[in-house]
Amino acid sequence: MIVIRIVFAAAVFLIGITALAGFTPLLIGAAMAQDSTEARLMDARLAEPRSLPDMALGSTDAPVRIVEYTSIVCPHCAEFGANVFPMLKEKYIDTGKVHFVFREFPRNGKDQAAMMLARCIADTSKFYAVIAQFFKQQDQLMRQTIETLRLIGKQQAGMDNSAVDKCWGDQSLAEDLLRDWNFAVDAFGVDATPTFFINGKRFVGAPAFWELEAMIKPLLKK
Repeated sequence: MIVIRIVFAAAVFLIGITALAGFTPLLIGAAMAQDSTEARLMDARLAEPRSLPDMALGSTDAPVRIVEYTSIVCPHCAEFGANVFPMLKEKYIDTGKVHFVFREFPRNGKDQAAMMLARCIADTSKFYAVIAQFFKQQDQLMRQTIETLRLIGKQQAGMDNSAVDKCWGDQSLAEDLLRDWNFAVDAFGVDATPTFFINGKRFVGAPAFWELEAMIKPLLKK
């Protein structure tokens, strides 16, 4: 029987799961947001090299940069991905106003395996399609993990079962995810999903489109 290996350090991951258990709604102008100087410093640090390359969409010259730390098994992340992200992409990413960065923050071994498969498929446009498919099949992923991984691997990239199993059994890739997970915790205080950094300001929770737009518009005028 194939067993998904959880590589995240138990003590660190326990802290993360405890924090992730609750959902903190995103509030415009929340106290979490840094002042402008701190935000600029944070935004610069967010651009530092990481173990895995960013899967980013939109112009790197865009005036607004959004970094999302997300989990495939997080219902609020899936809600954002299905209901808000398509509008954000059409109105702001595709028009050169927002540079959007997706970063993995897995919550458990099943989450990790799905993210590893998305990375193995690799191409940025395909990566986002794979993530969207996993969001749609959250329940199946939780109940029938291996079958769901194999099905999505075949549907999205024509991968056979052995190629899918080899991907999520890749210890090097798992260790890269772990390093980036620890970096997010240690450097940016990420402890919940989704967490957004909008030009360096930190917000937690899944915003409605109008909430997100209210934060983006003032930044376009600067």
